[in-house]
Amino acid sequence: MVQSVGIKDVARAAGVSVGTVSNVINRPDTVATETRARVRSAIDRLGYVRSESARQLRAGRSRIMGLLVLDMGNPFFVDVARGAERAARDAGLGVMVCNSAESAGEEAEYLSLFAEQRVRGVLLTPADATGRNIASFRRHGIPFVLVDRVSEGTTECSVSVDDVAGGALAVRHLVDAGHRSLAYVSGPPGFTQVRDRRTGALNALAEAGLGPECLRELPTERLDVAAGRDAGARLLGLADRPTAVFCANDLLALGVLQAMYAAGVGVPDDLAIVGYDDIEFAAAAAVPLTSVRQPAVTMGALAAEMLLEETEEGEERGGDAGRHEHRRVVLQPELVVRRSSLSAR
Repeated sequence: MVQSVGIKDVARAAGVSVGTVSNVINRPDTVATETRARVRSAIDRLGYVRSESARQLRAGRSRIMGLLVLDMGNPFFVDVARGAERAARDAGLGVMVCNSAESAGEEAEYLSLFAEQRVRGVLLTPADATGRNIASFRRHGIPFVLVDRVSEGTTECSVSVDDVAGGALAVRHLVDAGHRSLAYVSGPPGFTQVRDRRTGALNALAEAGLGPECLRELPTERLDVAAGRDAGARLLGLADRPTAVFCANDLLALGVLQAMYAAGVGVPDDLAIVGYDDIEFAAAAAVPLTSVRQPAVTMGALAAEMLLEETEEGEERGGDAGRHEHRRVVLQPELVVRRSSLSAR
């Protein structure tokens, strides 16, 4: 069995005290150049790596930030993670990325893991619509910021996009193109984003003098491509098939597009499609996808910066972050028009 190299081994090899080795690692400017070189040579020769867990116990704080998202298979959340990681790295921190897979149970398990690890803070896109997981996690006193979710009913910071405005952008575009019979492939109804995008869609119809009966909702159990294909199959089976469909995210839209292609239904001539998120694959689809763009990287970076502000204020107050002034940041979406909604008729 290979034994790990400790700081005492380095001190013995370099002929110095343990305190000197610690100073070379943590305060190198306080050590003479020759001694510092001898210690670093011993570290390299022995392959010493300092124990982060021991360092955290001494310092009383973690250098890890938790990030828990709904679905790492969705490129939108990959971009959120990129933004958060960039901001964390600038502050000398790492990010532990976890995937709840849209499951409240898995979300609870990961939040417990974050609490056990005493992470610096957590960036969270909730999967549990009841709020029980958040309420339970709050008891640990670890700061967290909600991402892609408005902090209604909570006291925490949040970074989100105005999904009501986004839904309105999508359907207003379709109505302006002449469509009067639309479908909304919505995803799980418990998600606030899904409900808000539907509200925006209905608002756009009302602006045009059209009633809610002009929007037929096709709910799905998940927000992925397979669920979109299933919704597309149901859409094909309708006797009075709508001429346009708005999807709650791009993965659903890509699934609908696949179903239409397999059935020989022309997009956009027979069916116009608009997605949401504007992931990289949207522009690269067989029929480039019109989508409502969310600034995902910016969302992740802002959320991480807000979390860092809160934790730093707490340290200045001796660990009391309770008086932090929480903020709610709501970003604006943007419609990106491509061929999937531009019919030649």
